[in-house]
Amino acid sequence: MARTRTPTKRAAAPRPTLPDLKGRSIGAHMPITGGLDRAVARAASIGATALQVFTHNQRQWTMPPLAAGAAPRFAAARRDWGGHPVAAHDSYLPNLANPDPEKRARSQAAFAAELVRAQTLDIPFLVTHPGAHLGAGAERGLALYARTLDAAIEASGTSAPRILLETTAGCGTTLGSTFAELARILETSRHPDRLGVCLDTCHAFAAGYDLATSAGFHATMAELRATVGADAVRFLHLNDSQHPLGSHKDRHEHIGQGHLGPNAFRNVLNHPDLAALPMTLETPKDETLAHDLRNLTTLAGLIE
Repeated sequence: MARTRTPTKRAAAPRPTLPDLKGRSIGAHMPITGGLDRAVARAASIGATALQVFTHNQRQWTMPPLAAGAAPRFAAARRDWGGHPVAAHDSYLPNLANPDPEKRARSQAAFAAELVRAQTLDIPFLVTHPGAHLGAGAERGLALYARTLDAAIEASGTSAPRILLETTAGCGTTLGSTFAELARILETSRHPDRLGVCLDTCHAFAAGYDLATSAGFHATMAELRATVGADAVRFLHLNDSQHPLGSHKDRHEHIGQGHLGPNAFRNVLNHPDLAALPMTLETPKDETLAHDLRNLTTLAGLIE
């Protein structure tokens, strides 16, 4: 008679040590695989206290309807998590500054749909890149962008979310790599109360804003206050940069491991105009979220 084996119990994997974020709103962009509520669960699993998501496949023009029950499940997950700040990021495809009228109209309709989706999900912020002029020139591009953005807001019939213009690295003909360009959009729009700014550390650094040195950081903050105004900044992306200052290359790196280095994040995390704002990582990811956890722990250690 064969001897039966008593199954051995596997030891449970040790629970990770979660970072002490000292009451701050700091988290990560999370995938929505399995549902939007799963993104919230992923954030909670690493101790994140802020979240950014795409509300659909960001590389497709089509936006399928929300699955039945998706919105209430997302809302319940957020309540259970503690009601921490959430932002959505729009699709990468629309370009509201496109000089081609037909393509610009398609972008306008897509962005209006993004606004409706975010409002349906009760997401307070929608982060977006300010488009590219594609050779038409920055002045015309900024004018087209502001006009088309206004039209999208009006076509959506929404009263929320707040649209956050993200600082860009200035690659090619992209707009928004200077605070002055963002200020131009804010000043031109018919709906300035619906707009704000999302400061991306990698993008700003790549665009030429020195966040790493004390003198450079203070000069950057002075320019920010003099153009868009500190109150316009509502959200931050915390990303180190694979490329040096002024490279105009948008390549994110783990916190403290790129050309920005830890001092830049110490500057950002402890500045009185920025410290209370929600912040999320957009750094390289792995399925276990170990990279996010390590980056959050690094950031926690820089909070004074």
